[in-house]
Amino acid sequence: MQRAPLAVVAALAATLIAGCDDGATSITPSTSLSSAPAAEAAAAAVDYSAWQAGTSKPAADGLYPQHGTAALDVLHYDLKLAWQPAKKTLTGTATLRIRPTADAAQMRLDFKPYEIDKATVDGAPVTATVAKEKLVVPAAVTKDKPVTLVVAYHGKPTTTPIPSHRSDVEPLGLTITKEGGLWTMQEPWGAFTWYPANDHPSDKALYDVAVTVPTGWSGIAAGALVTQQGNTFRYRSTDPMASYLQTLAVGKYKKVSAKGPRGIPLTYWYRPGKDEKFVPSLKKSPAFISFLEKRFGPYPFPTGGAVMVDSESAMETQQMITMGGKTKKFDRAYFEEDVLHEYAHQWFGDSVTPTTWTDLWLNEGWATYAQFLYSQSVEKYSDKELEDYLRRADADLRKRLGPPGKPKAANFAESNVYLCPAAMLKELNDALGDEKFFALARAWVQEHKNTQQSRASFTAFVNEHTGRDFTKLINSWLDSKSTPRPA
Repeated sequence: MQRAPLAVVAALAATLIAGCDDGATSITPSTSLSSAPAAEAAAAAVDYSAWQAGTSKPAADGLYPQHGTAALDVLHYDLKLAWQPAKKTLTGTATLRIRPTADAAQMRLDFKPYEIDKATVDGAPVTATVAKEKLVVPAAVTKDKPVTLVVAYHGKPTTTPIPSHRSDVEPLGLTITKEGGLWTMQEPWGAFTWYPANDHPSDKALYDVAVTVPTGWSGIAAGALVTQQGNTFRYRSTDPMASYLQTLAVGKYKKVSAKGPRGIPLTYWYRPGKDEKFVPSLKKSPAFISFLEKRFGPYPFPTGGAVMVDSESAMETQQMITMGGKTKKFDRAYFEEDVLHEYAHQWFGDSVTPTTWTDLWLNEGWATYAQFLYSQSVEKYSDKELEDYLRRADADLRKRLGPPGKPKAANFAESNVYLCPAAMLKELNDALGDEKFFALARAWVQEHKNTQQSRASFTAFVNEHTGRDFTKLINSWLDSKSTPRPA
């Protein structure tokens, strides 16, 4: 995620230089509502191993226990969506392949209050209800015995608040534009504003998303664009994805196709008459990805790209970063650093994801440090100048917001989880030297691809990989109330 903290990178560089029609089709459930015995027999034939790559170990969140559940592991989301701008109505059918992690009398998922048209579990009709942003499905489940939940729904999307005091904070979830389009950013949550979800990073899943839009419009989602048939755009994610990394954008977009390093297909979506000024910077994506690959190893997904939306911020949505075009004054250098920051998250946050939000620093520290390395390569400031700046910023942020390893629930994704862990990584880099540090970084992301990790696993990996005990350095930078002394 990029938000306010990127301003400090621009500030540092400046200091050093100066001394997402009514004709949209309706969606019907993909699972038949036939008699229960027949439906159960059909359900028994489902081969859930097809979605084995979506297996996770869901965890309860200490910061935000009201979101997500450790009782369900969603293996796969099949979302069939249709958007009618004139009516401001989203119609959807969500088919979830779910592995219960415990015996239970019902299933509970995160979901906004849409009107439920139909719901089935393994083909049998159930009366599902939505209250207090929870979908309650009264169907008993058995630990490790997968089930198929289908929910058909419709309604007007609404957003949900973000627990942060950042200057660029916006409501989370599916947002309707003035032109009748859609876009979403949803960290730490918000996917539940447009489909039933286990809206927590500890539960990664595979995705198939079909978006039907009016003629002349485009529908964009995370993952790879598989087909476009008429007004329906179909996307697939063969790498597991946390719900906050999914995206949806609908509007009158134009598509630019390109190739990245090693022939990686890249796509940039922009709106003519609105986003042209950003396109030259988006076209630099191959260079940004090359810069990151040299330090962190191969780009972790089969496709990449970016979509422009009406936000003040940006987001590392998987395989399709979301860039905000709502800005009073366009600063090209700032925007391009932001693009690189979001691409860096494809390694740190998307491929390797924190188990809980307490370890958001694992995402933002690495992406911010990668951004500083890029900025340094462009602006040519010295390691000492970077070190001095990071220490000054770290001291101020710890005083105002506390240490990055102990974030406060009301201060989600504020600057301390960006700059302070970036300063820690600079110390680790200094202690190891570039060759060993980037070997460590490459090994971390490549060996833990498509997994969820934590502070404990990161510390253990650093110590094992380097043959040195960096526990004290890591803990002091994550927990200390003041800036640690140089190692």
